[in-house]
Amino acid sequence: MNILWVYAHPEPRSLNGSLRDAALVQLRSDGHTVEQSDLYAMQWNPVVQPVDYGHDPAERFKVATASSKALAAGMQTPDIVAEQQKLLRADAVVLQFPLWWFSMPAIMKGWVDRVFVEGFGYGIRRADGRSRRYGDGTLAGKRAMVVVSMGGSEHTVSPRGINGELDEMLYPIQHGILFYTGMSVLPPVLVASADRMTETDYPAAESELLQRVKGLPTDEPIPYRTQNGGDYDRQFVLRDDLAPEDTGVRIHTER
Repeated sequence: MNILWVYAHPEPRSLNGSLRDAALVQLRSDGHTVEQSDLYAMQWNPVVQPVDYGHDPAERFKVATASSKALAAGMQTPDIVAEQQKLLRADAVVLQFPLWWFSMPAIMKGWVDRVFVEGFGYGIRRADGRSRRYGDGTLAGKRAMVVVSMGGSEHTVSPRGINGELDEMLYPIQHGILFYTGMSVLPPVLVASADRMTETDYPAAESELLQRVKGLPTDEPIPYRTQNGGDYDRQFVLRDDLAPEDTGVRIHTER
């Protein structure tokens, strides 16, 4: 497989850096091709550049329309094109980051914002006019996995933990970014209590990650419901006969 490993941590000698290095060695030794986007090392610019739309309303509309068409036509800057090409080459994508304020670091969110532009990450139509998203996007057929570290214990992200269940906490990333663009999303890898990990704790964390990366080609993905698979009505609301007694993000996963 071709693997794209997108990494966001400012310190290469960190726990995350050590785990990343071990995982890449394992993948290559298993015969996979690995590309990496080390966002801090690349000094990735996370900021979407503003467009000068002018003051005249008609002119603003023309510029906005032209800008949108330019993005859809692939007229992006070279750094964006390079990342899109990595994604297109990849059979599997791994996002690794420390959990900061219940989400990914700003530099990785900026990578998503700038790379998954209209015409690549969204805004794509099928022949019948329906949008291609939630399992039917540009990146359909690829696999994805999140590797996340956090200072809290694993109990805090259990089904009744104070932080909320891990899959629900990561739902905007796993469902709203990765699955939205078509990728099959594997269950996440959690490195818990990262700020209290000792030298004797590390081998277990590394072993779990290596086992999970070995399963990238074969592990079962999270069974999210596809948008165009018949589970939703024309307003994209889940049918009444599916999970009728439940609400919230969990209903969008087949159980």
